[in-house]
Amino acid sequence: MSKDYYATLGVAKDAEADAIKKAYRKLALKHHPDKNPGDKKAEEKFKEITEAYAVLSDPEKRRQYDQFGESGFHQRYSQEDIYRNFNGADVFREFGFDSDDIFARIFGGLGGRSSFFGGRPQPIKGQDYVMHLSIPFRLAMEGGKQRVDYRSEQGLENLQVTIPAGMESGQKLRIAGKGGPSPTGGPSGDLFLEVNVAPDPTFSRDGRDLTVKVTVPFSGACLGCSAEVPTLQGSKRIKVPAGMQNGGKIRLKGYGVPASRGQAAGDLYALIEVAVPTRLNAEQKALLKELQALGL
Repeated sequence: MSKDYYATLGVAKDAEADAIKKAYRKLALKHHPDKNPGDKKAEEKFKEITEAYAVLSDPEKRRQYDQFGESGFHQRYSQEDIYRNFNGADVFREFGFDSDDIFARIFGGLGGRSSFFGGRPQPIKGQDYVMHLSIPFRLAMEGGKQRVDYRSEQGLENLQVTIPAGMESGQKLRIAGKGGPSPTGGPSGDLFLEVNVAPDPTFSRDGRDLTVKVTVPFSGACLGCSAEVPTLQGSKRIKVPAGMQNGGKIRLKGYGVPASRGQAAGDLYALIEVAVPTRLNAEQKALLKELQALGL
């Protein structure tokens, strides 16, 4: 189920920490189980707003949520991760809630009266690792498999990583359980691969759109012509209209970054470069002089 934490708390995306805290307090008082005994909807709402507050009240978790969006955030953070370092007991006492038992029952899936409620500490998850990964442009566009050589506490490991289509530099892939070991027997941390997409000699990228340079002769720009345009799917012939200017663009709808993860395919723009000859033979010079005399 999609979770828009800002909408859940009824605050703007640029809301200050105090506004977020105030919004949570108001909603928590309204939906608190003590005020709504036996009301499962109120209990679920209370869980939703508490989860939203646990994320948005933590600067790092909020930054990750804002950067990667709802889907990307939940690929990186489990339910346990969301509540890590969130001391529910302190928060609830600050808001005037005295009973920990209510919260232990509602959030029992997080370990009952665990460290979330200020009780006995639970096993600590191991440290997360971050590794930089460079991938070819075509792999980033189309997706596929990439081998990663990774040195862990167990030695050198070879991982086969799935690269989703449409990846951009700066995005991260989470490999669960490949981080550091837990010092207390808990789960291992995760490995985050920060992706850098290598530049391509043919295509440049802007969001989900691609641009490719296409050279046409001077006469073709004046009179119109056809031209071959490289695309990710192979070469495509297009019509260049008469009077095309140097630097003009022709759009090829759907030939940009392929559709993926619920996003439509981008577009490809052919950037027209008009070739002006540097050397002319006698016949060409004569013809151009005639055109010049006619005002061209």
